Amino acid sequence: MNYQAAIFDMDGLLLDTERVCMRVFKEACLTQELPFYEDVYLSIIGRNSAGIEKIFRDAYGDDLERLHNEWKENYQAIVKHQAIPVKDGVIDMLSWLKANNIPTAVATSTHKDIAEKKLQLANLSGYFDSVTCGCEVSNGKPDPEIYLLAAKRLAVDPSKCLAFEDSNNGVISAVGANMMTFQIPDLVEPSPEVIQLGHAILPSLSAVLEHLKQTRR
Repeated sequence: MNYQAAIFDMDGLLLDTERVCMRVFKEACLTQELPFYEDVYLSIIGRNSAGIEKIFRDAYGDDLERLHNEWKENYQAIVKHQAIPVKDGVIDMLSWLKANNIPTAVATSTHKDIAEKKLQLANLSGYFDSVTCGCEVSNGKPDPEIYLLAAKRLAVDPSKCLAFEDSNNGVISAVGANMMTFQIPDLVEPSPEVIQLGHAILPSLSAVLEHLKQTRR
């Protein structure tokens, strides 16, 4: 493999946030006496705020505002003040890339102030050369725009970038940007359509690191 940079999703890939986020959403549904639609919720994973709002608007209609306010307030109360656990293999992967002088970036659908706070609390900020967020692009994942912008900020051709994702929406985005994409599934298993994209699917970043060590030129 011939690569010059590595770009990472954040939630569900670097940080074990997706379970926290879904739990808080379920609790908000309960408080607001609204149904929890699991299939709808799982479909929003990897999308930016605009994409999430559109999907939830179709599901919850006029009830969305009060549900979203409850969810957002309770979720941010957690992630702005508590370190979310780092997922298996993250530190080893980032340390290895740093030791090999491979520039790294984050490409996350999360809003910038929240993303930077999450990385700071988890002691991951120092590993990344840049952070690109969903609020900085017109089209969120699964559109490739966020990965193309992240590569541009690193001054590396997208085809020379590794991309690491957990969600199907994120994988479609990274593959669409012509990056060498690895999927480490979290809450959502790869769909048949996504599997057909032909990217690598591995159980953890630790497994990905072993693969990279064996194929590094």
